[in-house]
This record gives sequence, C-alpha cells and structure tokens, in this order.
Amino acid sequence: MPAVSDSAELFRHVSAEKAALYRGIMDVFAAAKRQYRLQLRPDEVLAEGRWADASPRIEEINAALAQLAAWGNLESQPDTARVSSLSDFYRARFLYRLSQGGEAVEAALAVFVQTLRRRAELQTVALEDITNRLQALQALVDAGADIDVAKVHETLRDLVRVFEGLAENAQAFMAGVARSIELQQAEANAVVTYKRRLIDYLERFMGDLVRRSDSIARMILALSPHIDPLLRSVAEREARDAAPGDAQDQSDERFRRWEAWRERWKGLRGWFLQTGHEPPQAELLRARARSAIPQLLGAIAALNERRSGRSDRSADFRVLAGWFLDCADDAAAHRLARAAFALNPARHYSLNPEAGDDLPASTRWADAPPLKIHPRLREYGEAAPRGPLPGVRDRGAERALLARQLAEESQAIEAARRRLATGRPTRLSDLGDLDSHAFGLFLTLLGEALAEQSGPDTVVERQTGDGLLHIRLEPLAPDSQARIATPLGLFAGRDHLMTVTVTRDAE
Repeated sequence: MPAVSDSAELFRHVSAEKAALYRGIMDVFAAAKRQYRLQLRPDEVLAEGRWADASPRIEEINAALAQLAAWGNLESQPDTARVSSLSDFYRARFLYRLSQGGEAVEAALAVFVQTLRRRAELQTVALEDITNRLQALQALVDAGADIDVAKVHETLRDLVRVFEGLAENAQAFMAGVARSIELQQAEANAVVTYKRRLIDYLERFMGDLVRRSDSIARMILALSPHIDPLLRSVAEREARDAAPGDAQDQSDERFRRWEAWRERWKGLRGWFLQTGHEPPQAELLRARARSAIPQLLGAIAALNERRSGRSDRSADFRVLAGWFLDCADDAAAHRLARAAFALNPARHYSLNPEAGDDLPASTRWADAPPLKIHPRLREYGEAAPRGPLPGVRDRGAERALLARQLAEESQAIEAARRRLATGRPTRLSDLGDLDSHAFGLFLTLLGEALAEQSGPDTVVERQTGDGLLHIRLEPLAPDSQARIATPLGLFAGRDHLMTVTVTRDAE
C-alpha cells in the first residue's frame, strides 16, 4: 500500500486531466463513508457513481482507483473474497477505502462547497431556541442544591450550538446584505420582487429581535450570579474524558475547559447586553439590517439611472428641433437654447487671455468679453498656442484664507464639543443659548440617540457613529419643557437628562 509522501498530492486529483472522473469516484467513497460502509470494489464504484458524461469502462475505473491510491486519497488491499480459482488468485483484485488524508480532503471540500452555497440568513428561530435554552437553564438553577450537571451540560451545549449558528449567519448577512452587484445586473421586475421580499424579511426579523432581545437580556442577568459554579461543574464533567495524566494535568485541563465555557458565555452576554461603551451586537445587527433598505434603494436608483441613460442622440435632437419650431419668438428660442445646451455658466472664459482676472461662473454670455478661438482648435482639435506656457498663478493667499477658515471652524467645533461633552448629567433646559456649531453638534447627538429609542420613556445609551462620544439620554416628566435659544430660532420640546462623555479613543 503506497504511503502519502506529501500532503499536496492529496489535492492533485482536483486539477488533474481526468478531474471529473476522479471527483466522481471520490464522491462515491464519501457517500459510502456517510453510510458506514468500509470498503468498495471497482464494480460497485462503477455502479454507484454519478457520471457527467457516458459511464466509464471498468478498466478506466481500475486505473483511476490505482492513481488515487498512489496519491494517498485511497487505501487498497487484495480482494480474496471472490477468488474461486488459481488464476483468479494471481489476478489483481483490490478493495478500496478512504485513507485518513482522503477523509480530511473530502471534509475540507465539503465545508468549502457548503460555505460557497450558504446564503446569509437572519434566524428568528434561533432567537426562540436561545430563549428556550435559557429558560431551561434557569429552571435547573431554581432546583437548588440538587442540580443535574448532565442536564446543565446538555443545555449549555445546545445553547452554544444555536448561538454559534446565529452569530455565523448574522456575520455573513452583515458582510453582504444588499447583494448590490447582483441587483445592478438584474432585471427591473426581479429587483422589485426582491425588494419586497427583503423588506418583509427584515421587518419580520427586526420585530422578533426587538421583542426577544430584552427578555433574553433579563434572563442572562438573572443567571449571571449562578453561572460560574455551573460552568465549573460542566468543565469538571468534561475533564473526566481527558487523556490520563497526573493531578496537575487534570487540574490544568479543568481550568482550560472552564475558561473556554466562560469565554462562550461572555460572547453570549456581549450579544444582548452592553459591555462598557460598546453597544450589544444585537443592536449592531439591527442597525445593519435597517441600513440594508437604503442600500437596496441605492441599487435600484443605480439601475434606473443606467436604464434612463440609454438614449438616442438623433431622436433627442429631432425632438429639440420640434421645440424650437414651437417657440413664439426669438427670445423664447434663446431661453430654450440656454437651457438645452447649458449656456449660462461662463467658466470657459478663463481661456481668454484678454479677460484679465477670472470671471465668476455667474457671468452672463452677453456681459462677458468675446472669446477668440484659435484656428488650431478646428484643425487639430486643440487650442494650445505655440510658444512658452503662461506663468503659474500664485494662489498662496487663497490657500491661507482657506486654512484660516478651516482652523476657525475646527476651533468652534472643539469648543462646542467641550461645552456639551462634560461627562456630567445635564438637563436640556439648563443648556442655555447655543451657537450654530454647538447647536449642530447637539442636534447630531440628539438624533443618534432618539433613533435608537424604542419608546418615548426609554433610557437610551449609545456611542456616536464616529466613536468619539458616548451619549446617555434619560427622558424626564412628560409635562416637562426645555427651551434652547439658537441663531436659527427657538428649539423646544420635552426635557431630558443628557450625559455626553468623551470615549477613550478620542482622548
């Protein structure tokens, strides 16, 4: 039986000349492995294979099996069960089975194909399963001292399996939710149909996510005081199956498994509960799902723009000629010409050396000096005259003015941030007068906080989109009023208690 000399040999059948034949044979052995069949004969491979073209001959199957065995994907041994004569004994007959390397290759290819075919999903069923598992875990905790560790272990395993599936599918969804490339190549009817399905799908998921996230978070908080002893008992139960060793090895194994379970529980908490200034992952998924709709609308707009861009220039000119014929007088025709050919701006006057300083873009044609066109423009398609190039204008004063304006604006924004981001709770009614920059920052913070508020009486905490500030907004009495004077007018509404804190990344 040939040995595997190099792991790269195990993948040679994928790109070999007869790759289709080799893959058909390996699919038969992979199916036999799933059916708990240990060995196959060449005639069984021929009968069970799914061949793309005509069925191969038995000689080709024998040669392909021998080559796969030489590469290390299969293992062979003499087949003596069908020997009925001395000539049969000396004839080469073999039984084949998957080698260890062949099994690894088939498992890797199966995962590869499954990953490529997997579609991003938002699993509302997983949220229900997580709720049920947490309820079962709470019931086991309520049992008191007679906790069944085996049932706790089984419940935690199911919880981890369901949660990992939810997290993986959510990550795939967040990576490519809008399918913008496919949408931009699709037909209009297909885009509209997909838009309706996606919006219904997102509405159903976000409703279930909002409804179940709070209950899941409450159950996690209720289990938090009791979770460490449970995880330690589960780790000790798992450590019983560890390889034999001394007492220190057993202790290290228990500690390692306990740390692994604590890390999984920490990940579950981070999905539904806020950790530090970071919002829960469920909120990020909810925001990403909401942003899928604008992305979809953007793809539809791009599709419509591409479709509307297909025009017949000669037909457009014929229609324009008809419009000129319908004009009542020359003044109407001139207005139509300016609108049709965009003759109002005058930026091209910079080509006129006699104009002196640059003319503003709002200069009318009639008020601007005449523009002399060099004959080279008609003859050669370029207007650059011969001779030295004109001197480069010094625009240092303009750049210095822009730099001063930018610095002043940055200072004003920083002053507004220092005024609002005090880290102390402040009533909106106590803010007093706000200048334009402070009011703009205030509206930005208020808009981001209210966008995450599920109800008018709900306390909201979130981090701004740039990650520099953390805002907490607590509604006060419904009949309270806050009035803020701004250069644009009076801003009034229900009073809130606002706390704006600078994050560590901004310090």
